[in-house]
Amino acid sequence: VTGYLDDCTCDVETIDAFNNNKLFPRLNELLESDYFRYYKVNLQKPCPFWDDNSHCGMRDCAVQPCPSDEIPDGIRAGSYKYSEEANNLAEECEEAKRLGAVDDSLSTETREAVLQWAQHDDSSDSFCEADDIHSPEAEYVDLLLNPERYTGYKGPDAWKIWNSIYEENCFKPQNVKRPLASGRGDVSNCPFLFAGVCVEKRAFYRLISGLHASINIHLSARYLLQDTWSEKKWGPNVTEFQQRFDEVLTRGEGPRRLKNLYFLYLIELRALSKVLPFFERPGFQLYTGNEKQDADMKHLLLEILHLAKSFPLHFDENSFFAGNKREAAKLKEEFRLHFKNISKIMDCVGCFKCRLWGKLQTQGLGTALKILFSENLIEKIPESGPSYGFQLTRQEIVALFNAFGR
Repeated sequence: VTGYLDDCTCDVETIDAFNNNKLFPRLNELLESDYFRYYKVNLQKPCPFWDDNSHCGMRDCAVQPCPSDEIPDGIRAGSYKYSEEANNLAEECEEAKRLGAVDDSLSTETREAVLQWAQHDDSSDSFCEADDIHSPEAEYVDLLLNPERYTGYKGPDAWKIWNSIYEENCFKPQNVKRPLASGRGDVSNCPFLFAGVCVEKRAFYRLISGLHASINIHLSARYLLQDTWSEKKWGPNVTEFQQRFDEVLTRGEGPRRLKNLYFLYLIELRALSKVLPFFERPGFQLYTGNEKQDADMKHLLLEILHLAKSFPLHFDENSFFAGNKREAAKLKEEFRLHFKNISKIMDCVGCFKCRLWGKLQTQGLGTALKILFSENLIEKIPESGPSYGFQLTRQEIVALFNAFGR
């Protein structure tokens, strides 16, 4: 894949050089730290769209949750509030609730902060159906011990997931039907006729296609090459990669899919460059309880965000929802609800490891979209004190950076 990307001023070569030489080595180091490797997820939620008990029985589909004593204290105690200060306030609030004395025991500022959190947690700005991480079924997973790779989950069940994502949730001209490729083990990204489709709907489709491409690349790159009683060997399966992306074998679709992956990269990179003020505040910590590591990782995080900001050819999201205000608001809400639906479909994935990475990556992309649509709120964040208008939970932060890492 070479040259310019549609709807962008950027080219593939610029992204490759920037990512491979500057950004990815730093990001990789960040993702191996305690704050970013533990993700809390509920893999037991029932599929909301169809009755489905067809869980993948293969052992490579399984996810190994962490025993609670392995989770750093700061993460376990604070669950999803992002700093020591916030954890203390939350604990204070819980104590006050227990005593039935909220008004007497909380300062006005604390009460406002707690109120803001409640409003934020119920906000309509969310692009994802987030797991209830306080549910007894939600468990911490070590992402480094449960890598995204080929598990053997394929065929009609996997095909059904992608089919429902594309057919029910892609903005597209009514007369275009996706060719049903059920004869094959997986499903292809649908070719689109984009004439007359506005830039927002085009972008939505390209984001989903880019996510699909990313997942397929990981399955091809970490494929089960040998499975004997003595050892398992994982590695790149070039044939599998070619079946999904080769220009001839995919009748020209493969390179488009890969370009959509670059488009997804640009959208998430843009979100990272925009969210810098939220993380720059002195009160923000990557709180795990290990002060030295927390300080080092915040320094690395800010270095990555400044690097993202320095990228010379950012995607210009100002072309999104820029027309008639009423129409733009309607389209934005449609966009949000479509994406929320896709995040719900992840609870229908029969392979738990695929479900884990599907949920994490859709939450990461949903968080990136939330950031891009909250630019005005982010610009108003005060340098100190709570950022009332805009908040990110720890789950959203972990998902955002891990999805970008993918």
